[in-house]
Amino acid sequence: MDIAFCFESVLPQRGGCETYIASLAHRLVADGQRVHLYGCRWDESALPAGMQFHPLAAPRGPRFLRPWLFAAACRRALAGAVHDVTIGFDKIAGLDVLYPQGGLYAASAEHNLLKYKNPWIRHLVRAIKAIDPAHRSFSAIERAMYCRHRPLVVAISDMVRGHFQHYYGYNPADLRVVRIAVNPTRFDETDRPRRRAEGRDRWGFAPDASVGLFVGINYRLKGLEPLLYALKRVPPTPALYLLVVGRPETARWQRFARRLGIADRVRFAGYCDDVRTAYFASDFLVHPTFYDPCSNVVVEALSCGLPVITSRYNGASEFMHPPREGFVIDDPHDDAHLARCLTQMLDPAWRAQCASAARRAVQGWTFEHHYRALLEVFNEAAARKRAA
Repeated sequence: MDIAFCFESVLPQRGGCETYIASLAHRLVADGQRVHLYGCRWDESALPAGMQFHPLAAPRGPRFLRPWLFAAACRRALAGAVHDVTIGFDKIAGLDVLYPQGGLYAASAEHNLLKYKNPWIRHLVRAIKAIDPAHRSFSAIERAMYCRHRPLVVAISDMVRGHFQHYYGYNPADLRVVRIAVNPTRFDETDRPRRRAEGRDRWGFAPDASVGLFVGINYRLKGLEPLLYALKRVPPTPALYLLVVGRPETARWQRFARRLGIADRVRFAGYCDDVRTAYFASDFLVHPTFYDPCSNVVVEALSCGLPVITSRYNGASEFMHPPREGFVIDDPHDDAHLARCLTQMLDPAWRAQCASAARRAVQGWTFEHHYRALLEVFNEAAARKRAA
């Protein structure tokens, strides 16, 4: 099969979707598929030998216009090409398959308002958004992608599939759910003791301390504020510590922790070059997000055997059967409920029970399962294209 990816930048060292595209390209090429990339920037050394590259000029201008310009460049380049299936991972209309790993912009914009606890602030932000050029532009290009062309859509979770039906009335016959998966060999249990000792020494945790891990870049959207309020509610004895990993800029949050009187129980580690050390140094993950289509952090934590606390606004919660692997809370702003979940995690016996269930929750869904399911979608799209 001849497959064309359309994505502006594929630099796998930056993580996220770019790392995923590289992994998928390697697997497709190893399977004998012909893979093309239409993009502006890529790291050829991180992509499979034999992959064909089609350079496009990097779009210039205001941020809200760049997706339109890149999409137009893709369509022009594809006009004279013959591929069995064309695949997009972002804001590009007119392709055969769309796999929006960030979910729907419409859902993301609405869920971003939930991080404001005060409903009046939500109304104010919604009104400001309504006249924001970027918001209007991204909303318009999403409508063009899903209302005019109706491609075959791969949703990253059932939650995202529901968003397609809610916001755009998408036909279920054009929706496929293929959840993310992690490479099970990445989290080697024999490596845990070394990384645990190294991480605890680096961040100042005693060997027997109870440590919860929070990983994210957008701290507010991922629920760090209510989490800190919840930690304040947890009795100081026995001590529960929180390790915060991700965003390098932490001064504001450090001041907030001091104001709450919990600065001695929070370690702001900033960027972590190998998050495996943070996973293995911790006893559980807490991710009370206001929006995550399917959080890779949660899937990785489960793979590491970490109990998880997350919210119903996270598609990755579909891997869980609470309270077997941890907890799924309804409202991240409910810091009293979140504090009760944190307190339960102080029990080592409870954590050990959840840890075994956590590993089992994701062991049956590997990257190979993910790849085979995705290949079925590509074959289906190619068949539809031939029949059109």
